[in-house]
Amino acid sequence: MVDQQSGLRFDVITLFPDLVWSVAGCGVVGRALERGLISLQCTSPRDFTHDVHRTVDDRPYGGGPGMVMKPDALLAAIRVVRRSNPGPLVYMSPQGRPLTQVRMRQFAQVPALILLAGRYEGIDERVIDLEVNEECSLGDYVLSGGELAAMAVIDGVTRLLPGALGHDESAVQDSFTDGLLDCPHYTRPDCVEGLGVPAVLKSGDHAVIARWRRKQSLGLTWLKRPDLLKNRILQPVEQALLAEFIQEYKVLSEVKP
Repeated sequence: MVDQQSGLRFDVITLFPDLVWSVAGCGVVGRALERGLISLQCTSPRDFTHDVHRTVDDRPYGGGPGMVMKPDALLAAIRVVRRSNPGPLVYMSPQGRPLTQVRMRQFAQVPALILLAGRYEGIDERVIDLEVNEECSLGDYVLSGGELAAMAVIDGVTRLLPGALGHDESAVQDSFTDGLLDCPHYTRPDCVEGLGVPAVLKSGDHAVIARWRRKQSLGLTWLKRPDLLKNRILQPVEQALLAEFIQEYKVLSEVKP
């Protein structure tokens, strides 16, 4: 895989570079790499070991199950990457703060990022103390390693870059862009197993369509992620749209078998 030295630079420190590249070669990220909108480099801590077995983990002090990634090879890898990448180092960890669309947009404004993918029980805490600028988590669960989380960051940030998507408005209208879930989407054919398309979407009246989409966005957030509305101050128009959605939802719920 050829490293494209242009655009927003991503460096991933990982024991499994092939895993990262297998995902990076597809879809939006793959096209962004080809067009030079981003660049990607993977660095393995194994390349900085000095024993015949290329050991990168060891038993934890204090006992317990599992292994911990050793600090020496990790620190060496990080410091080599830092020579050419000036960006913050983000450790993908279940202990990090939840990754949000707001944070993705902030990452999209920097020229470079270093993403550290841990394995085993985690990395030696001293690496975090010495080199990590921020810890980020995909959610309250544990994966086998940080590679998939790192790729989620790369994908989420890349699609926000100008020119990465077929239509720049696609990113603007994503879920969470303004703190709400996205509205429903429909395409051809008009009828699928008896289910049609809301008539408003075929009306050609863009103002009416925009109002419907906003109402659906507010309503679906109320239904699926009410926590997102808890601290949100709704404008009077939004309050009216949400009230309208809730009323319609209650009526539909009563008539459903």
